[in-house]
Amino acid sequence: MTESRTHTLFSFGTLRDERVQTALFGGAVPTSPAALAGYTTRPLKITDPAVIAASGLDVHLILERRLGASVEGAVLHLTDQELAAADAYEVDDYTRRRVVLSSGATTWAYLDAKPLRPAERIVVVGDSIAYGRCDPRGGWAGHLAAAHIAGNEAERRLFNLAVPGSTLADVGEQTPALLAARRPDTLLVAAGINDSAVPAAGTTAQADADLPAGSGSSSASDSDSEETADFARLAGSLDTLAATALGHNARLVVAGPSWLDEDRTRDYEGLRFTRARALALRAFLRAWCEANHIDFLDLWEPLRERTELLVDGLHPSAEGHRALYEHLDALGR
Repeated sequence: MTESRTHTLFSFGTLRDERVQTALFGGAVPTSPAALAGYTTRPLKITDPAVIAASGLDVHLILERRLGASVEGAVLHLTDQELAAADAYEVDDYTRRRVVLSSGATTWAYLDAKPLRPAERIVVVGDSIAYGRCDPRGGWAGHLAAAHIAGNEAERRLFNLAVPGSTLADVGEQTPALLAARRPDTLLVAAGINDSAVPAAGTTAQADADLPAGSGSSSASDSDSEETADFARLAGSLDTLAATALGHNARLVVAGPSWLDEDRTRDYEGLRFTRARALALRAFLRAWCEANHIDFLDLWEPLRERTELLVDGLHPSAEGHRALYEHLDALGR
């Protein structure tokens, strides 16, 4: 039985070449003309001998965002095996992500592996750390805005819409109404640490006192069940944000939590931030992004064991924000 061609992949370059298709797939595959709105291309030098041999070229094209532009190409209809072969063919500069064609249909395409490098219009949403609390220069997002806009002041924009205290659920609910006027091509979400907070000691004690007699305090299994439920809620918020981004023809990028010094964090409105919960959040966000082909930028390491870069154990100082920006810039741009 012939394997079903369940995948569609937009190609604007060498994958449309019948010689390349024969080398990768054993023959030509069904294709149909298509266009990708909001993109243009730039050249990319190729050094992989196998890729050069298959395509006959040492310079390929890579997509970057451009408001009002369009890239003509074709949609390839592929089996699971053929899609895997296409993935293996593309060099590390590319990564496969979902995009929206000019027709409105969604499909796979190979984009720049550094998700902020091809961006033109970036919207940042998140919590107080994304907002830039404790840094009069606007935090890591302020540094990112300055560097991004300096590359092309006439065309590039960065809108920081982060709100201190926001959870991922808040961000998921508030973001859709904010995007249309700003026309983003990249949605950078930096939230979740507020979702990871646990009741402070006094709050827990009071909660235990309110339990029926003989029921005892929360058990480890109860805690595990609550964490599973919390992550299920976070997954729902992320699913909403992914759909929102795709609906605006934007690329979703998720930034993970930064390191915190649990010994110095104080209670905030009856909540406490712990390193164990922050690490669990980090692992969850990474796994969700990998499963959904979403870009994940891990911000844990630049502040790790550098408590002098934290104002209160949680919020970075101006120097801490600079360290976060430099790390994010290396990962994403």
